[in-house]
Amino acid sequence: MKNITVIGSGTMGNGIAHTFAQHGFEVSLIDINTSALDKAVQTIANNLDRQLKKGSINEQDKADTLGRIKTYTDIKEGAANAHLVIEAATENREIKLQLFKQLSDICGDEVILASNTSSISITEIAAVTKNPGQVIGMHFMNPVPVMKLVEVIKGYATTNAVIQTIMQLAKALDKDPVEVNDYPGFVANRILMPMINEAIYTLYEGVAGVEEIDTVMKLGMAHPMGPLQLADFIGLDVCLAILKVLYEGFGNQKYAPCPLLVNMVTAGHRGVKTGSGFYKYTAGSKTLVVADKFS
Repeated sequence: MKNITVIGSGTMGNGIAHTFAQHGFEVSLIDINTSALDKAVQTIANNLDRQLKKGSINEQDKADTLGRIKTYTDIKEGAANAHLVIEAATENREIKLQLFKQLSDICGDEVILASNTSSISITEIAAVTKNPGQVIGMHFMNPVPVMKLVEVIKGYATTNAVIQTIMQLAKALDKDPVEVNDYPGFVANRILMPMINEAIYTLYEGVAGVEEIDTVMKLGMAHPMGPLQLADFIGLDVCLAILKVLYEGFGNQKYAPCPLLVNMVTAGHRGVKTGSGFYKYTAGSKTLVVADKFS
């Protein structure tokens, strides 16, 4: 398995492409327009520069990594020689189902089709393909080049051979894969998102402010980042999408998204990506400032 195709060049997609290319794989990175791809390659170059400054790679490593990444706007061309395709598109069920149906028509029966979905059913995704046994979840954590965990999600039809191949592949990337079964939210987000949602409810109900809530969890629970800051980092729109999947999947009120989260996403305050969430974000600044609405 040498040729990897990554669909989606956003935060997760470019991080996945970076990680595979740095470990010697040939990567085809696909997105719908060239400007998104140009931005992704620049992001990868900037992240490689950070690794250079830390001394974890040298100039040749950087050049070799970038040289292994080719960009495409045509999915058929980009996936033509793939041994593994990893979908890292937006967390939208219909988009993912459409992509996997298309990939099933493009790729050979031996190609493994993986999704980086945070919560959407791998079994449902696999059901639209011709070879559901070849479909699996490969849920990387953000930032991908740094975080060790990969949740490997087994769909109802996923074969043991595919599971073992992906487990070994993740280890080849210097990651720690953990096999989980296909239920809403899997493990990571089934546990994480209710905590974030409860933190938002705690703010919504006036129990404490943004900084106070995050400080309690950082100092009291030894979390490296408070839940509200983490929600901003993940993307409030992504948090909302995952909570909706959990709520629909389990039908339990404890997964119902907080009205404050719904309003913030509707108003366009989606966290770091938009410059405003529970905190305000200014380019180049490392100082956290609580957003005006909560200060």
